[in-house]
Amino acid sequence: MKLVSYKTEDREHLGIFIDGHIYNLHSCDKLIPDNMIAFLWGGDELMEHAKKVDRAIKSGELEARQELFFELMAPVPHPTSCRDAYAFRQHVETARRNRGVDMIPEFDQYPVFYFTNHNAIQGPGEIECMPDHFDKLDFELEVAVVLNKKGRNIKAAEADSYIAGFMIMNDMSARTLQMEEMLLNLGPAKGKDFSTVIGPWLVTPDELEPHLTNTKDGHTGNTYNLEMLCHVNGKEVSRGNMADMDWTFAEITERAAYGCDVLPGDVIGSGTVGTGCFLELNGTGLLNDTNYKTQWLQPNDLVEMEVTGLGVLGNIIKKSDSDFSILNLKK
Repeated sequence: MKLVSYKTEDREHLGIFIDGHIYNLHSCDKLIPDNMIAFLWGGDELMEHAKKVDRAIKSGELEARQELFFELMAPVPHPTSCRDAYAFRQHVETARRNRGVDMIPEFDQYPVFYFTNHNAIQGPGEIECMPDHFDKLDFELEVAVVLNKKGRNIKAAEADSYIAGFMIMNDMSARTLQMEEMLLNLGPAKGKDFSTVIGPWLVTPDELEPHLTNTKDGHTGNTYNLEMLCHVNGKEVSRGNMADMDWTFAEITERAAYGCDVLPGDVIGSGTVGTGCFLELNGTGLLNDTNYKTQWLQPNDLVEMEVTGLGVLGNIIKKSDSDFSILNLKK
């Protein structure tokens, strides 16, 4: 099942996406709230209600009205929090090699994550960036999950049952801002807090069962064989696979829930897949060829991310008409 959030006349709604059409869930079953967060707080019970509607529409048992005029939003437009992990060894190892530093053994000992701005979540469509963001503006190709149960001290063996679904995630990054602030061993903050893109819909785990594959030795949780691609202006720039995650979402959730509550509506990103950002690609290119032409996102670029079973997330990068710069405020 594919769940969507959308707007009609500036009012937000919850729907399901079937064969290119959107149907409002609340109009089909009054027990289902008309917004994603309230739905997620309903846990497995409301999820079963939604799946029943989904099956009834697909079988023709229920003749639901299609939404004709709508604006597609992020599937979880108002997450309770947003964490982003560091799960792909290839990305971490390559990025460190490109900087001339060794891989750190701690990567293989425990998963890590940081909190990003859950109020800066966006979905398909235009992404407006400030002038400083365009100083080495980057995409990051990821997958994210959202939880639909409250929990604390969750064990990895149980954590997959807390996952309501999966989405494509683009962790937008302003590299100059990010690298400057991280010289002080804190962050990332301003380099990341302006936009995190998720979408186009939330895909429930049962729909991805045909893509289940073996989890790496010594690890716990579900692993999915999902090809991940990114195109910029129609040109492929990144290709990877979700199965290459060295830490599973179950293990990341276990870490996140240690000693604190995780909540329905919490979004957790995988971290960047190998080759999944210009920072990594540029570094590798320059390492192999000093004349390599680096690339960063530019105004009006079209960024399209595609993941098997999760759809295509498309965004056009727009430049704000403001000239305000925090880079120029340095003492």
